[in-house]
Amino acid sequence: MEKKESEMMYERRGFLSKMFHGAWQTVDTSRKIAVNLLFVAIVIVLLAVAFSSDEPEIADTTALVVAPKGRLVEQLAAKDLEQMIDEARGAARPETLLKDVVDAIAAARDDDRVQVLLLDLNSFGGARLTKLQDVGEAINDFKTSGKKVVAIADQYDQDAYYLAAHADEIITHTMGAVILQGYGRYRMYYKEGIDKLGLDVHIFKVGTYKSATEPYLRDDMSEYAKEANQEWLGDLWRIYLEDVAAARGTTPERLDEYAHEFSRLMQEAEGDTAKAALDFGLADHALTRVEMRERLIELVGEDEKTRSYNKVVFSDYLKTVDDDRFGRDAKGDRVGIVVARGTILDGTQPAGTIGGDSTAALIRQARNDDDVKAIVLRVDSGGGSAFASEVIRRECEAARAAGKPVVASMGSVAASGGFWISTSSDQIWAHPSTITGSIGIFGMIPTYQRPLAEILGVHVDGIGTAPLAGVRPDRELPPEVGEVIQQIIEKGYREFLQRVADSRGMTTDEVDVVAQGRVWSGTDAYELGLVDHLGDLDDAVQAAAELAELGDDYAVAYIEKEEAFKDRMIRELLAEAAAAESPSAEPSPLDGVLRTIEHAARDFAALNDPNHAYAMSEIETDGPSTSPWRGDPERRPSGPPRLVPRTAQRRTIGAVARG
Repeated sequence: MEKKESEMMYERRGFLSKMFHGAWQTVDTSRKIAVNLLFVAIVIVLLAVAFSSDEPEIADTTALVVAPKGRLVEQLAAKDLEQMIDEARGAARPETLLKDVVDAIAAARDDDRVQVLLLDLNSFGGARLTKLQDVGEAINDFKTSGKKVVAIADQYDQDAYYLAAHADEIITHTMGAVILQGYGRYRMYYKEGIDKLGLDVHIFKVGTYKSATEPYLRDDMSEYAKEANQEWLGDLWRIYLEDVAAARGTTPERLDEYAHEFSRLMQEAEGDTAKAALDFGLADHALTRVEMRERLIELVGEDEKTRSYNKVVFSDYLKTVDDDRFGRDAKGDRVGIVVARGTILDGTQPAGTIGGDSTAALIRQARNDDDVKAIVLRVDSGGGSAFASEVIRRECEAARAAGKPVVASMGSVAASGGFWISTSSDQIWAHPSTITGSIGIFGMIPTYQRPLAEILGVHVDGIGTAPLAGVRPDRELPPEVGEVIQQIIEKGYREFLQRVADSRGMTTDEVDVVAQGRVWSGTDAYELGLVDHLGDLDDAVQAAAELAELGDDYAVAYIEKEEAFKDRMIRELLAEAAAAESPSAEPSPLDGVLRTIEHAARDFAALNDPNHAYAMSEIETDGPSTSPWRGDPERRPSGPPRLVPRTAQRRTIGAVARG
């Protein structure tokens, strides 16, 4: 009896189990089908959006809207899918390719349909001075056509105003502002925090002015660093004031007064920031957004569909321009451009970061291409791994040995490792506002045995056959190892000096005078003999062509790793999606602080030199905006440097360096 009841219960359980299993299979299959159908539908919609029109419709009278989003860069950083989605949502800082902006403006100059160049700077995240100058030159060239340039923004920070100053008409919002805050160098210092955590950061360096490691050793900026920073910051401020004054038709001294006496000017304007800008002649109109739109309709006419002014955005306009702007399909004699942007790391790295192996491979590709007769290495880097820097330099050396001239073109930053990779060049070109030098080297190894023992009660012990066997981040660094690393650093510095000396026709003693990790502006570097010429990328390309005796019949081709089709497709689709989204709110100041700490930790963790030796400056390639409105804690000066004459000290140093 009991056996029968047990069997019946077992059968009942089996039936219920099968029933639930079948139901779940049905639900799971339906779910998969629904998800797949939804995915296919989304892909179809996005593809339809992406390929609905190859070229935009352009009215007979229109405005070319140059509205850069985020920071201007020499090379777009490679992004994974998550990063692309974050950027499309506005959760990550976007980037705009400098060449896209310049090429669009250049093409519009001779386009009769484009009657107005509109600089919409509301989403502009800033750029270093060299990139601002490149855009400024493109705007000035556009104005030679007799067409009008108009700048609009709710408020102008310093970088945005540099571009706006080149416009014929500057419009701000009735509640807007023009803020000229000067250049400053402010960093976070972690010494007290490191001590509280019980960490040990072992620093090995050569160079009195090599201040990249100071945040781990001090709680404030050293006097040496203040002296050096004041020098190049003063140079950049002088160049900025001179450029803006010339573009706006005023004087550097008057702009300097606006920056220093802003509090007084605000009192006179009774707190009205727009009025202060108007009264001082930095803006022409203060209008509401409705009035701005009406003003633009007056200039270029009204679009009947949108009831706004006729316009074409520069990213769409580029679709009507030559689709081989980067020379990928160019035939015949070429000057190859290899862009080296970002931190220099060992191995293979994505675009936006310089990899010792990957960047060297691009140079080697140019060397082995019979049609490439000369190479321009466009450097925009604050340095990084000394080992990777040497790998890249050697590849430039091999290109020269193969009979192909190599010209280094320094962008916004070409310091430390960025200078190192430039030394095996026939010529070095720099912008006057390039930040360069920082000829020095350091090593850094953190250990955290103390917090493990004192907080967690975790101890590490063991035995090895040699001192190096016990090198671990959770153990105290053996003194012998510290001595070895210091010797490596000192040898690296001597090699760095020799590389520069051989390149510049100087002695190592002469180089040492201007080295010691000190940062210089491009103008100073030229005076000190560290660079050959002052000029932009176009000047460097022309110089390379002349060295290769190409004449005027040659093409310019960017040598770069080809983007995978799937990555390009995803990027284009997300760009279309982002264009339809309203811009996200600016991050709060607290977000800026937290982001700075996060980036510092991430950048520290990414350093991968096999010898722990770094030719790296404290100047980041694409530094934060100077805008006080964007919550950037690293660039918030109490007041800009005053205009000061060049010192006798610098002229003396220059005389020594010139020999």
